[in-house]
Amino acid sequence: MSTVVAAGRRILPRGWADFGRQLAIWFGFLAAYQIARGVADRHPERAFSNGLRVVGFETRFTHQLYELTLQQFVDQRHWLALAVSWTYWNSEFTVLGLALLYVYVRRHNAFTRFRNTVLLANVLGLFGYVFMPTAPPRLLGVGFVDSHRNGLVSLAANPYAAMPSLHAADSLIVGIVLATVVRHWWAKAFWIAWPFWVWFAVMATGNHFWLDCVAGMGVALLAMSVIFHREIARTLAFRKP
Repeated sequence: MSTVVAAGRRILPRGWADFGRQLAIWFGFLAAYQIARGVADRHPERAFSNGLRVVGFETRFTHQLYELTLQQFVDQRHWLALAVSWTYWNSEFTVLGLALLYVYVRRHNAFTRFRNTVLLANVLGLFGYVFMPTAPPRLLGVGFVDSHRNGLVSLAANPYAAMPSLHAADSLIVGIVLATVVRHWWAKAFWIAWPFWVWFAVMATGNHFWLDCVAGMGVALLAMSVIFHREIARTLAFRKP
């Protein structure tokens, strides 16, 4: 026991107690997500109606569904199909969780704002799921292949949480924050490219339209502007002549 306590003091910036609080906050959010999912699941007809409205908007705006072209392109390349599928399933919790852990341990001064930005963006997204549940492209019968039909999907995923895309929101937050705290140029380049790759992956897997991603980006930018408003104000004041 003393070895574990000593390891916590050496590795964790504020010891095991604070680390436990952070885990409680995160898993508390996951519980809230499941509650919101349960509410959204009660209105599948609204979710499909809203999804078809997105289809109508995009086809009027761009005259085609570019996401369908992306999926067909990816499905012809097995390695790329595996890469986008892995990204879809791991970017939201695995990569996000590891990014939070890294910032907590190695760049702790940036952790609280990073965590709060992610939480605020996700809370905004939950409101969207409750008040405007939206089915993803793969469930709408408009040509997409649904490759996510198994028990794990039913257990872990909200089937009517396409708008806004929290994959798009969280990847943008992770990309911006990690790019500012890592030191090596190649690491900065990777995290700058990360959100673009995630946006491509969620569209190519038939889980989000580009309009869902744009809404997710808006949620992320709104959350960052709220949490980082002091830093933004200082930057703007510094640049004034």
